[in-house]
Amino acid sequence: MDMTIGDFLLRRLQEFGIRHLFGVPGDYNLTLLEQVEALPQLRFIGNCNELNAAYAADGYARTQGFGAVLTTYGVGDLSALNGIAGAYAERVPVIMISGMPPLHAIIDRALMHHTLCDGNYDNIMVTLRQFTVAQARITVENAAQEIDRVLQTCFRERRPVYLQLPSDLACLHIEVPQTPLQLSETRSEPGQLLNVVTQLHQRLASASNPVLLVDIDVERFGLTAQVLDLIERLELPFANLPPAKAMLPESHPLFLGTYAGAGSAPSVREAIEQADCVISIGARFTDTSTALFSQKFKDGALIQLQPYAASLGKVHYNAVSMRQVLEKLVQQPPTLRATPRQIPPFSAPPAVHALPEQPLSQLRFWQRMAHLIKGDELIIAESGTSSAGLNGLRMPSGVTYITQPIWGSIGYTLPALLGSLLAQPERRQMLFIGDGSLQMTVQELSTILAHQLKPVIFLINNDGYTIERLILGENSSYNDINPWRYAQLPQVLDTRDRSRHFTVHTEDQLEAALVEAEGADTLVFIEVVMERMDAPESLKRFARLFAEFDYGLQPLSQPAIAS
Repeated sequence: MDMTIGDFLLRRLQEFGIRHLFGVPGDYNLTLLEQVEALPQLRFIGNCNELNAAYAADGYARTQGFGAVLTTYGVGDLSALNGIAGAYAERVPVIMISGMPPLHAIIDRALMHHTLCDGNYDNIMVTLRQFTVAQARITVENAAQEIDRVLQTCFRERRPVYLQLPSDLACLHIEVPQTPLQLSETRSEPGQLLNVVTQLHQRLASASNPVLLVDIDVERFGLTAQVLDLIERLELPFANLPPAKAMLPESHPLFLGTYAGAGSAPSVREAIEQADCVISIGARFTDTSTALFSQKFKDGALIQLQPYAASLGKVHYNAVSMRQVLEKLVQQPPTLRATPRQIPPFSAPPAVHALPEQPLSQLRFWQRMAHLIKGDELIIAESGTSSAGLNGLRMPSGVTYITQPIWGSIGYTLPALLGSLLAQPERRQMLFIGDGSLQMTVQELSTILAHQLKPVIFLINNDGYTIERLILGENSSYNDINPWRYAQLPQVLDTRDRSRHFTVHTEDQLEAALVEAEGADTLVFIEVVMERMDAPESLKRFARLFAEFDYGLQPLSQPAIAS
């Protein structure tokens, strides 16, 4: 089949299920954008800057499966880099495409704009190589092969990849395969797979209290159904690490809760740390997931299954597919001698009745949110008070929960909301974000309004960087931000009246806003004003641990934490 290089690349993106391409136009990517304009199945979403575009592609990928961002060389690439690094750290498959100067300029080492003006056209590729799992500069000779290689790696590793497309090549015709892109994961070495499955059968059959511990890579590799099937076939109690919140039903009778080392509820910590067989699936024991590496397991109890490796005790297998191990266990489940554990049923929190003229508090606000969130909704939580408050709630079945606990780049969630809204516009989506985070990426509220998307946004206005104040510098000026009239932002960033906005200080004001916003066919923006140092108790404990870890001593300026 004969196609232009640009059309072939866009065809491959569509085979990944990508219907929206995020980015910023620049003079080196305009030819490809003209080709996008000609495709009714693919829509370019112009963002306010490349960082926001990368965040949006990340949110799109977490919701749809894969995302793509288009930049222009140099300035655009480096502006997007923080978002790409976050996708790498959190294992999110984002395809980054950079429009380069024309190939003849690269060959001649011409001193072009958007470069360092030294004739070097390798420095951006060297930089992006640190944050992507595959890269290629497309030429006429390699286009079909390299595009497929890079995209296949993105699928296999579920991490970002990077393609450079010189501006004068997008409309050149080449021969391309007629068949769809062949996507496959790495298969297990048969002998290692047999050894791992056999040992898992033996360990599970001899265990008196086995448990399952899951992390977000289960979702990244599309294995949630298989893991849930295994849980129910074996009647295995299970817990999740914090990044995997709501990945499996939190209302399930076998759900123990969230395990975060010393930051866990006592019953969850005991269940995991006293188990004689802990099968962890996709687990990464990061500082934020484990309350600074406080996880503990009985000697020899931990079994780790990673996407393409496994560890049982001190024996490591580096050619084993997590998918195939789960398939074998589901097809041939072991017989467990352990008596199914009786887990106390979860009791929903009591209803919260708004108190007239009562100032809003973090505790009461999140208790109210527990009753607002319904099944099948998509919830996005910014790092800080928002994620701490929501992590303390049990989510209804069907909820999708997005946060960025590993990379933790503040401001990520507002552009990510744009991506998730475009991926699944039929779902009700709610964002919880702090004032400091919003100021980082607020421009993308304009794009959300431009596309007539209708989320509910809760802006937690607690006057600056509360999480940093809790760690150090409660009254220091570096944790201050300039106050805005936040509720007026939807009007400022859009010339048409396509939003409802509220500022609430008290419980009854919040309740009135929720009633008025119910069923609104517009974007709803609710500014929730709270005291500066009010925070969920879990966040205060988190801050105290990190103050000790980062600085060696509990800061004396933090009496609220010390107590």
